Amino acid sequence: MRMSSKIRSLGLSLIAGFMLASTVSIAEEQYAPVQLSRDIPTVSLGGTVVPFKEVTLAAQLPGRVNFIAGIEGDTFEEKVLLVALDESELHAKSNAAYAQLANAEVSLRNAGVQYTREYYSPQSAQAMGGMALPNLFDEIFTKPMEGFVGSRNRDAERGADLFASQSRIESAKMQIVQAQAELQALDAKMRDAKSVAPFNGVIMKKFVEVGDTVQPGQPLLKFANLDYLQISLDVPSRLTPGLTDGMMLLAELDVSKQRVPVRVAQIYPMADAERHTVRVKFDLPQGVSAPGMYAKVLVPDLNAPSTELPVIPTSAIRYKRSLPGVYVKGKSGKPELRLIRVGQELGQGYTSVLSGVKAGEQVLVNPKANISAGWSSGESIVAQ
Repeated sequence: MRMSSKIRSLGLSLIAGFMLASTVSIAEEQYAPVQLSRDIPTVSLGGTVVPFKEVTLAAQLPGRVNFIAGIEGDTFEEKVLLVALDESELHAKSNAAYAQLANAEVSLRNAGVQYTREYYSPQSAQAMGGMALPNLFDEIFTKPMEGFVGSRNRDAERGADLFASQSRIESAKMQIVQAQAELQALDAKMRDAKSVAPFNGVIMKKFVEVGDTVQPGQPLLKFANLDYLQISLDVPSRLTPGLTDGMMLLAELDVSKQRVPVRVAQIYPMADAERHTVRVKFDLPQGVSAPGMYAKVLVPDLNAPSTELPVIPTSAIRYKRSLPGVYVKGKSGKPELRLIRVGQELGQGYTSVLSGVKAGEQVLVNPKANISAGWSSGESIVAQ
């Protein structure tokens, strides 16, 4: 049997069906039989109401705060600018990087022109010869003597000149890549200087003001989505076997003392090594609480012995001088007032009773305000 079905009134739908079938009309009054429900003992554990989504925006680079979008409680949509740091230094570095990129592009064009000239008109072939007649002198005297002595290789010189020109081209290309990389890094820093809303939400807390100087890693503000709330709870390890994802439990809110259904949303996979507890988060219904509020969750304890308690319709309970009571069908067929000790509200319009009634008795479902009844013997004293 799933634990969720045990907690969710432990078969109240069957009980409700049986009560409906067993409800009788006596003297135009509707009665319902008292049934038994197996009660799993629970432990009340306190937790904190937290947003479903919450982030802390931190500074990614040093600088001065120039802009903050609002104050605590202000609502913003996704991608709206929340905090901006001073970008003057980044813009100056960006201009310098653009200048370096332009110089590198000029150097690349110049190196290409030099390589083309060397390829088609080698400098080694235009060396000045003697008597101001370079070509004639070289052809008649210089070249034959160089070939005879072996002191000069014009092909090797031309190859070296071409390699030098090509090296200048590659160097200019690397300068361009370096300048582009610096611009990309500066663009990333400029993006990091702005903190935008990652989702629709509310500013929960500001850690800085306009004019403050921040360092990398310093918190700027806390931003959260309050459309959905959860209860964050540290559950003792011995109680975690009774919890499963999607399981429905009851929670008691600190302010209104209202009991609301909550759903197990997340069970953390690892326990705290010092406290021996497991973090569990429960989904809350919308609009019943606020972040930071205290709340208690009734967690089932499978290790404790279970008990069977009487169950009656909630509408049957009436308060006389702040004391709860029900009208029980007496031996004479007339309603008799009996004090009871109320247990937990089980949902679907039914409540458990700790004492005062027993299984098989008939209780008046909807007592009228002007009903007159006597006290039943014995049971009222037990209820007290």
